Amino acid sequence: MGNGVKEASVGLKEKDVKTILPVTGGDDKKKVLNSLLSGALAGALAKTAVAPLDRTKIIFQVSSKRFSAKEAFKLIYFTYLNEGFFSLWRGNSATMVRVIPYAAIQFSAHEEYKLILGRYYGFEGEALPPWPRLVAGALAGMTAASVTYPLDLVRARMAVTHKEMYSNIFHVFIRMSREEGLKSLYRGFMPTILGVIPYAGLSFFTYETLKKFHHEHSGRSQPYPVERMIFGACAGLIGQSASYPLDVVRRRMQTAGVKGQTYDSILCTLQDIVREEGVIQGLYKGLSMNWLKGPIAVGISFTTFDLMQILLRKLDDRSCNRS
Repeated sequence: MGNGVKEASVGLKEKDVKTILPVTGGDDKKKVLNSLLSGALAGALAKTAVAPLDRTKIIFQVSSKRFSAKEAFKLIYFTYLNEGFFSLWRGNSATMVRVIPYAAIQFSAHEEYKLILGRYYGFEGEALPPWPRLVAGALAGMTAASVTYPLDLVRARMAVTHKEMYSNIFHVFIRMSREEGLKSLYRGFMPTILGVIPYAGLSFFTYETLKKFHHEHSGRSQPYPVERMIFGACAGLIGQSASYPLDVVRRRMQTAGVKGQTYDSILCTLQDIVREEGVIQGLYKGLSMNWLKGPIAVGISFTTFDLMQILLRKLDDRSCNRS
């Protein structure tokens, strides 16, 4: 009997032992740190790549000007002529201050919510079924948005104002707190949360679903980077299209203080926009710009996160083998 046990244990491969043995607290912490690092890099690269388009979109969202692709690129061109090349990235420092923790928290939270829901529904270590997959993405987006919201508001203020009004991120916080009260730092919070539920939920759901579909039909365990970009682009297109009207409402409420306008609630803001500009021209203003920048940003973000996770796992495995 002793020999049988010995032979059986010798026959086990290292990867089998890893699946049998419980994961230690140290491994859990390492996974969370890897997710945070991967998410932070993914968010920074994605947002920097599309920053000029994002700034242009925000300027149109908070104004009553009629949007068109021609007008958008004309605005980019004249901004470059009058204020210089790097002015196209004005507000990007505030974006980085917000997006790095936002993306880090969102991706890390998504991994944790997948584990929790997987255990709850009995799918631990497997791809989640559709409904929990959607819930995991929505919860991840809500968690990240709740923690980092004031930074998003600051980014919007810096994007639509000149250097003379707000010299840096801290200046925005100080002036808003002094002139508009501390509550102003969470102005537009509710439309943000209501918008992030379909946006993050559908983005993560679409990306995870496409990866699962690819695995089942291609026979390959991992998609190529280009395929990940395409999956991410589809995810961004669907997620942003579903939540776009609430994104417009959010921007109007965030920048009301510097535009001399007052928006008391989501409903009042919606009514004012529809009454003054119409449904399509008002609530979907700049959507075509989002269709250009959104898929690029989300594609870069998801691809970077996945590739960083794979790289960090390989580095961890090498360090374990050496030790």
